[in-house]
Amino acid sequence: MLEQINVNPSSGEPIYRQLSEQIVRLIVGGQLQAEQVLPSVRQMAEHLSVNPMTVSRAIQQLVEQGWLERRRGQATRVATREVDENSSSLELVKPQVTALVSQAKQLGITPDELTSLIESCWKSR
Repeated sequence: MLEQINVNPSSGEPIYRQLSEQIVRLIVGGQLQAEQVLPSVRQMAEHLSVNPMTVSRAIQQLVEQGWLERRRGQATRVATREVDENSSSLELVKPQVTALVSQAKQLGITPDELTSLIESCWKSR
């Protein structure tokens, strides 16, 4: 799991938010299953070279949102959740797509050109 998470300290977005968003994506994308144990806060902080309090803040936020669960004396686990519209994969990428469409409009890129670019990028991955 740790190898699937990357944070960018020079990004304008706080590290704890980057971390929590990536964990949610891993859960929704199926890479993290319900009841799966997460690495410890210390292990994650070490791997990402960030302060353990930053990791703890991200984990706490996900616990409050119902994505993860903590039990006293046990490791943090992925919570068992009912699938709903708010946790769909499409809802997770919608903000980025909205920003991309806005940028494309500002640059005068047509919907067909943007679609072609997305398809090209999709095929190259």
